[in-house]
Amino acid sequence: MNKNFATYDMFESFRQGGELMGATAKAFWSNPIFGLTPSPLPASFAAWGVVAERAFSRMVAKPDWNIETVVTAGREYVVKVEKLVEKPFGDLIQFKVDRPTPPNRRVLLIAPMSGHYATLLRKTVISLLPNCDVFITDWHNARDIPVSKGKFDIEDFTLYLVDFLKYLGRDTHVIAVCQPAPLALAATAYLAEQSPDHQPRSLTLIGGPIDPDAAATDVTDFGRRVTMGQLERSVIQRVGVKHKGFGRLVYPGSVQLASFISMNPETHAKAFTNQINAVATGKAEEHDRHNKFYDEYLAVMDMTAEFYLSTVERIFKGRDIADNRFYIGDHKVDFSKITQTAVKTVEGMEDDITAPGQCVAALALLTGLPDSMKASHLEPGGGHYGIFSGSSWQKNIRPLVIDFIDANSGKS
Repeated sequence: MNKNFATYDMFESFRQGGELMGATAKAFWSNPIFGLTPSPLPASFAAWGVVAERAFSRMVAKPDWNIETVVTAGREYVVKVEKLVEKPFGDLIQFKVDRPTPPNRRVLLIAPMSGHYATLLRKTVISLLPNCDVFITDWHNARDIPVSKGKFDIEDFTLYLVDFLKYLGRDTHVIAVCQPAPLALAATAYLAEQSPDHQPRSLTLIGGPIDPDAAATDVTDFGRRVTMGQLERSVIQRVGVKHKGFGRLVYPGSVQLASFISMNPETHAKAFTNQINAVATGKAEEHDRHNKFYDEYLAVMDMTAEFYLSTVERIFKGRDIADNRFYIGDHKVDFSKITQTAVKTVEGMEDDITAPGQCVAALALLTGLPDSMKASHLEPGGGHYGIFSGSSWQKNIRPLVIDFIDANSGKS
């Protein structure tokens, strides 16, 4: 395992260097003197600087929610983000809408801890706010958490979900997106046995790897191909001296970002080339489509090493969830104990991260749940992001999820 700080600081130095080079190019080539020549090169070099500076600076900035108002029933209401439960590795927050009558749908969105901030679900939140009371898990960047706060692995993640659901109470509907889907299922089973009065009314699992072996993808193949020892040696680093989490072992967001980009390098290269041309010709805008996407996409966070490694080892390699042998401490979580929480799975036909079959596998584990309380949806043409944030979510999936929530809101 890489136990020195040099590698982590090297990545940060590279990022700072890129940001500085961009700022320098922007300042130098924007000098009015270059306007005296007919050459397009100065404008192109300055545009490269603008795009490069923005890109590298976004890698260390936590995005704002930027949800100030919501329109419902023809009226506009102010939205305030409030922390309800604060914990070292993540908070439970609420999007509190200043409206006279709160909606009767209480929804907890469980955001992924997979390299991006919870703001990745901004559009999902916005789509639900008009007719739902929305809460979300806001995970913290591991590099900002002192070592004295202890470890955080998938068992701790699950217990955080348990605590958040206990706070919200029985009349809560959970929507878990991607990575946390298996652990949301585990938290629900844990509550069903340990604290049934706090189990949610419904649980919607969107594109989550319940059974990674059900349909192979590059992600699952990587988990099979690489040993735990190789992972520890190659991607785990210690946080550098400039951060509160100095010395903490992490899976850096920069490494995760590199892996994301490597999946579609040509697409990203083309996007940045087009943006540089747009800036050079004066066609780009501050809040254009490119900036909106990459301001979020490039903003990455570190995960604790134990969370990342335990996810690979127990969810992907060991199949602890898929085989119904997930433990929290000495307690075996039994999915057959889920008898009062309706469960729906959502998959995208074109999902190349969590392929169809991986998420719907959850329903076979729920042997104690009546078929009438199980549902599934396979979205034609739906990609991974589209099924929770894009047009597929907005036009088709969101209405189905709302209907599922309404159908399972009765008292029991």
